[in-house]
Amino acid sequence: MRLYLASTSPARLALLRAAGIEPVLINPEVDEARVVAETEAAVGSALEARVLVELLARAKAEAAASARLDEPLNGLLLGGDSVFVQGDVIYGKPHTADAARERWERQRGRTGTLYSGHWLIEMADGLPGRAIGAVAVAEVTFADDLDDAELDAYIATGEPLFVAGAFTIDSLGAPFITSIIGDPSTVVGLSLPTLRRLVRALGHEWPTLWNRPGAL
Repeated sequence: MRLYLASTSPARLALLRAAGIEPVLINPEVDEARVVAETEAAVGSALEARVLVELLARAKAEAAASARLDEPLNGLLLGGDSVFVQGDVIYGKPHTADAARERWERQRGRTGTLYSGHWLIEMADGLPGRAIGAVAVAEVTFADDLDDAELDAYIATGEPLFVAGAFTIDSLGAPFITSIIGDPSTVVGLSLPTLRRLVRALGHEWPTLWNRPGAL
């Protein structure tokens, strides 16, 4: 069973590879801000984090499903999205050093919640079939003794600028996190246990996705 990943996230790719899966990558090219703005205008209110990540995961998967590719898709197509919530504020990627620093000033020594959305579409001869979605949630607590020098050094690496919440648990940011409640892969951006449940809900078995050397 082939898995297609509608994402350009290196972290999601590395996570799947570590789990024995070499996905086919498809850039969904979704204007996330437009999708959110249009949906919020339609419902007349701001979207909650859980709704937001599933909406964007679905938009990415459906965009990839309709993309013009060299060959028709046959297998399972996955879209994903993540946001970090602290208090009542939803955070995506900071993109700038100043925004990353502002977020870390607020979150060090505190706990926030990472929401990871998933949308899985069954593809046959390039046509979308059954689809299913789910959201995974994990609580993340940050070190309270992170000093300014460490924070400056971390931001200077550029890593926190392009990840939800301005942190990682699978790379340079890991030492600054003291605990996680929930599935750790959710914080990376893709919950493997959640994906397994979605795969089985569509009538397929997880081991059929294994296609990397050493996984069989």
